[in-house]
Amino acid sequence: MKVSRIRKKGSRLALLVAAIAIAGLLPLSPASAQESDAETKALDSTATQWSFQLAYQTMPDYFDDVLDSGQQRPEGPTDYLQLRIVAPLPFDNFTILPRVTFRHYENAQGQSGIGNTEVFALFIPKSWDWGTGRTGFGPLVTLPGNKDVAKDEWGYGFAAAWVNGKGKWFYGALLTQTWQSIDPAALPAGSSDTNPLGIAPFLNYRLGGGWYIGNGDMVIQYDWDSNKWKVPLGVRIGKVQIKEKGTWNYYFEYQTTIVKENWPGPAVENSYRFNVTYTIPPF
Repeated sequence: MKVSRIRKKGSRLALLVAAIAIAGLLPLSPASAQESDAETKALDSTATQWSFQLAYQTMPDYFDDVLDSGQQRPEGPTDYLQLRIVAPLPFDNFTILPRVTFRHYENAQGQSGIGNTEVFALFIPKSWDWGTGRTGFGPLVTLPGNKDVAKDEWGYGFAAAWVNGKGKWFYGALLTQTWQSIDPAALPAGSSDTNPLGIAPFLNYRLGGGWYIGNGDMVIQYDWDSNKWKVPLGVRIGKVQIKEKGTWNYYFEYQTTIVKENWPGPAVENSYRFNVTYTIPPF
């Protein structure tokens, strides 16, 4: 039997308060301009740097409410292991920024396998890079995954990003939209081949000494078929370590779902993520 909603909400609130309290106790030491630039690049997924990310995320709890249709809300995977690689291709007048994301999922039924691999390439003209930030767009493709834990189909679409930094703040958003490459006759009644729109806003504040706090890897989704939103809320605490040949970024992240009414899919109640990323200048 699940723990009561009151206790779970209390646990989430306590975790958020603890995170803020920890952040307030962290040392705030001045950083050189070079260190500040390196820290910003470590937080910037659009920076012209190679990036290798390894993350583990566990989702032990999902909301189990009943939708207006009378159906029980489905549960999602229990955890996944993620590998993400960013491989910049700088040219004289523009930069192409390919990003590949692999995930290995497990679910409550004991099934596991590779999820839908996401590949996109942002095109960033020099004129769209203003020094403290940039914007870009490009094609996006999702590869078929194991049918036990993902969609066994191709997807195609586009991605767009906008980022900016000001003082100790770094913020922006990533937008993704894909369509299923599937026979329309195979679609359930009342649904289309349009996948949910993904909007991933991010906001980070550098505390000093390499420490930072942010909202985490949250993706707001809008389902075109049901006209419903799913909105998560997260908090991330991380540490950037600048080395001679590259930069390490370690963080812990907690996330829950705050808007989910009649969202047709799973809605995570408690999610925990552990991450390490290594970034180096382009070869």
